[in-house]
Amino acid sequence: QVQLVESGGGSVQAGGSLRLSCATSEYIYSAYCIGWFRQVPGKEREGVATIDRDGTTSYADSVKGRFTISRDTAKNSLSLQMFILKVEDTAMYYCAARVCASRPVLLPTAYSYWGQGTQVTVSS
Repeated sequence: QVQLVESGGGSVQAGGSLRLSCATSEYIYSAYCIGWFRQVPGKEREGVATIDRDGTTSYADSVKGRFTISRDTAKNSLSLQMFILKVEDTAMYYCAARVCASRPVLLPTAYSYWGQGTQVTVSS
């Protein structure tokens, strides 16, 4: 059973930071590429960042320079470090796994497995 479990969400003021984590199994961590997505009610889910097994990263333009995705091999987990948060970053954040050959890397349809999400709320 594929499991992806997000944690680290919460409420923060604009300009603040949060670190999200995505825990998964050793199999998923080693065999799949992982991405972070977010969704606001009434809007489509959008890609935020992704990291391949070789460490190659991709970011949405809206988060470049503020968010950093990374892998923690010892813990089979992924992190999304978010700095300089904006009100418009408020969303439910999901981590997801895709077969690494699937493209485009920031498109939700490329991903097969999803976590339950963690809420991030940024207030002004």
